Amino acid sequence: MTHLLHRSIHATLPVAVSGAGIEITDQTGKRYIDASGGAAVSCLGHGHPDVLAALHEQLDRMAYAHTGFFTTEVAERLADMLVEAAPEGLDHVYLVSGGSEAVEAALKMARQYFVETGQPQRRHVIARRQSYHGNTLGALAAGGNEWRRTQFSPLLIETHHIAPCYAYREQKDGESLEDYGLRAAQELEDKILELGAEEVMAFVAEPVVGATAGAIPPAPGYFRRIREICDKYGVLLILDEVMCGMGRTGSLYACEQDDIVPDLLSIAKGLGGGYQPIGATLLSRRIFEAFANGTGFFQHGHTYMGHPMAAAAGVAVQTVIRRDHLLDNVRAMGNFLSAQLHEQLGQNPHVGDIRGRGLFMGVELVRDRETKEPFDPALKLHARIKREAMERGLMVYPMGGTINGRSGDHILLAPPFIVTEKDVETIVNRLGQAIGAALSTISSN
Repeated sequence: MTHLLHRSIHATLPVAVSGAGIEITDQTGKRYIDASGGAAVSCLGHGHPDVLAALHEQLDRMAYAHTGFFTTEVAERLADMLVEAAPEGLDHVYLVSGGSEAVEAALKMARQYFVETGQPQRRHVIARRQSYHGNTLGALAAGGNEWRRTQFSPLLIETHHIAPCYAYREQKDGESLEDYGLRAAQELEDKILELGAEEVMAFVAEPVVGATAGAIPPAPGYFRRIREICDKYGVLLILDEVMCGMGRTGSLYACEQDDIVPDLLSIAKGLGGGYQPIGATLLSRRIFEAFANGTGFFQHGHTYMGHPMAAAAGVAVQTVIRRDHLLDNVRAMGNFLSAQLHEQLGQNPHVGDIRGRGLFMGVELVRDRETKEPFDPALKLHARIKREAMERGLMVYPMGGTINGRSGDHILLAPPFIVTEKDVETIVNRLGQAIGAALSTISSN
């Protein structure tokens, strides 16, 4: 009997006892390739000696100092590293313990910014359907994952949602990808005008949509138009890079590839690579100056923000990524992963779409490839694929409700940045076997 409240109460989970490189080993000695990085977290894999050494060094020096009394050298160093590489204009960092906290902080920063600048009427938050921004109540309210939101809806702040930029499902016949992106972005302006331009506070979006819809990249020009609309109406742009940022898509900050700079940017997961719980919100100079020239503080805080051990993990992970030129490998192996997925799965009649950026790829499954009809949600195809993958020593991140929170199945892949071509070939081969086995259990029923 377990006294832990697990994610799924009736599941029997293997016990992980060690990790090395891209693999985790359970108590029976079985090894699993971590092809999802857990939840796109383990960017350096497991047991990296340089990160472990940095954590030992920091532990010997100081484990904890409350930020109400002290700053620490290691937290300051991490902030310097993040700002040094950030898009121009993002020049301050707020360190927290994870992605939900980072998004929650961004929402409160947006609200306080408008209070500090004499616009307290701005309160509306706009986000997108089929998005995910975290599980704390503010972040959950911003997210558009209906399955996660529904039972908690009476507790959530009012938010508003527009369509995702989801070309596979929403692009019209004869419509160019660029025209589709502009049409999708126009929904933001329409919603701002509907709510009242002087009352909208922020628009929140993932540059590449993560687990909820399966690594959906934006159409070309989509985010440039989004940035223009936000600027036109004085709305703050919050980008959630908790899953897609910190090198996962091939650039340290995912928004670099769309040539835009947000007002607020949330990161986590790959920031510390799973070695410690850490997240951060980066804020623009104008937001910082509004606080500095107004009340002089951000009315928010957590006990473990700026934690020295977490900051040490972040510094060590980011140092290794830079020193070993791992973003080059993310781009190269991302291209190889995409090619392997198309080669081995592209002709499967139940693979509808293969998409993503860098080492952040999604595979959407369909019952009928021509019509894009999804499988019956009751079949829980995504869960079957996960079981079959685990049987074969492969960790992937499948989800259901891809299309609208109810229908659709996809698999998310987010392997560590250290993968090789041989690793990728093994991952795709095992995934193909798992998909085939899962589909066979459906056809035999």
